[in-house]
Amino acid sequence: MPEAAGLYYETLGSPANPPLILSSGLGGSAAYWAPNIPALAERFHVIAYDHRGTGRSDRALPDARVGAMARDVLALLDALGIAHADMIGHALGGHVALELARIAPGRTGRLVVINGWATLDPQTERCFDVRLALLRSAGVRAYLQAQPLFLFPAPWLSDHDSELRAELDAHLAQWPGDATVEARIAAVRAFDAADWLPTLASHVLLVCAEDDLLVPWTRSVHMARLLGPDLAQVARFSHGGHACNVTEADRFHRTALAFLES
Repeated sequence: MPEAAGLYYETLGSPANPPLILSSGLGGSAAYWAPNIPALAERFHVIAYDHRGTGRSDRALPDARVGAMARDVLALLDALGIAHADMIGHALGGHVALELARIAPGRTGRLVVINGWATLDPQTERCFDVRLALLRSAGVRAYLQAQPLFLFPAPWLSDHDSELRAELDAHLAQWPGDATVEARIAAVRAFDAADWLPTLASHVLLVCAEDDLLVPWTRSVHMARLLGPDLAQVARFSHGGHACNVTEADRFHRTALAFLES
């Protein structure tokens, strides 16, 4: 099992291609990117990893602050001998990418942030409150059963019901523990980049979906204003939900690759 700095990782694509780090959201698993890796690996050397405390990485209760997660990526880059990489992050993973660009600007290239935010929106806070209430009062199974409601649009949920049900036992088996999940939710809620986002020098593509239940698409527009027109682009999907890179994978690939290769 490939591991570096306590992090499980997997790679696809030629090592001769430019490196591209994929960082997932709250769940933390590299498996989240399964619908995207083959298309991205045609042009890039893709490295997807499990966040510390989740999946196949070190399961000890981690320092779950976003800054620590960014330092984990930096350690992974060092361990793999990668001097400079582009990065795609989904929600929390996007925050990790932005934080890495802040603390190690010479190590990051172009960034793609999917349904992220600079400051927490009341709707996102409400969703986190509901998810925590489910976990604390109804348990892990109820939390995981509800999770797709926050990620995917209703028609997609209906079309993929059987596979989502089949995945539930695997998610239960990989559960990182209540304490780790609560720490990760606390970290993503505490993330606030409003003061330092205008100081970044990275080009950033902000991908958002109008039907995202968890994070309003207006948060991406707000981030673009903070970054400024010279550095930020917004790709606004009319549908796709919070996990629009999964539900609208082909459109996402075209959009992200055009930006990363521009």
